[in-house]
Amino acid sequence: MNIFNIQNETEFNHTCLDVFKLQYQTISVYKDFVDALKLKPDSLRYYKEIPFLPISFFKTHQIIEDQAFADVVFSSSGTTGILTSKHYVQDVNLYQQSYLKAFELFYGDIENTCILALLPNYLEREGSSLIYMVNDLIKKSNHQKSGFFLHNHAELFDTLNTLKESGQKTILIGVTYALLDFTETFKIHFPNLIVMETGGMKGQRKEMVREELHHVLTKGFGISKIHSEYGMTELLSQAYSKGDGVFDCPPWMKVLIRDTNDPLSLLNVEKSGGINVIDLANMHSCSFIATQDLGKTYLNGTFEVLGRFDDSDIRGCNLMVL
Repeated sequence: MNIFNIQNETEFNHTCLDVFKLQYQTISVYKDFVDALKLKPDSLRYYKEIPFLPISFFKTHQIIEDQAFADVVFSSSGTTGILTSKHYVQDVNLYQQSYLKAFELFYGDIENTCILALLPNYLEREGSSLIYMVNDLIKKSNHQKSGFFLHNHAELFDTLNTLKESGQKTILIGVTYALLDFTETFKIHFPNLIVMETGGMKGQRKEMVREELHHVLTKGFGISKIHSEYGMTELLSQAYSKGDGVFDCPPWMKVLIRDTNDPLSLLNVEKSGGINVIDLANMHSCSFIATQDLGKTYLNGTFEVLGRFDDSDIRGCNLMVL
């Protein structure tokens, strides 16, 4: 099945049901979870009836097809002593297709774009799916100025000025605290620059509400909106926001909201609750995941992230507390 050719809700529903049946048959951890809920897989007719695996299973189990081997293992960030998530990716080509197609859907041809990355905490550890993606985007951009910047903010400032003067389409992807660190020392007016924050202070700075954070960053870079990426170790797809914290998904990904008091029940649009993600790129692990994030959806399929469950670990997925 080609998940990247989905055109409408009917095709999405059929693909979800096919993927669910496949994963029920081939991933014993997921099968045991579904069986414990006393569900009959053959009776399901709609993707909203599919059970969502709690994301914590990625910390305690290998979520991969039985007898399969992983091309790559991605791991989440975490402080010492905290159990981290591991995503055993059986076919890394699916990940590559997912992020490239989504990037081009939201931002156009990668070869017309200079990609700059300010992701120090991700670069300083191993196993980051974000670094894997951004590194590939940098290579595919084929632009001589594309690249990673660790703590060399002066060099980044000079690079941004050069790109501004040449009128080059540029995207700066950065972890929140590093973008703030940069704007405290350097100010630039680059109206056409796209700044994409990947969320999280990573314990480096005091948390800020989204409006305050985006106000500081828009002033620092001389732009009107801050873009955001919503992704995590346990997913092979990303949602993107082009401003105001409202995210949109590619056609093979969807966000639903569950009742925080009854996790098997879904809520209507504009009701706040736990974020469930359908990520069909997770073909060989689990495509139906109940995250620890809180949010709400809108009638057009977009969503906002409102926070996290109080008892969940602090880790490296996008979280902007409103």
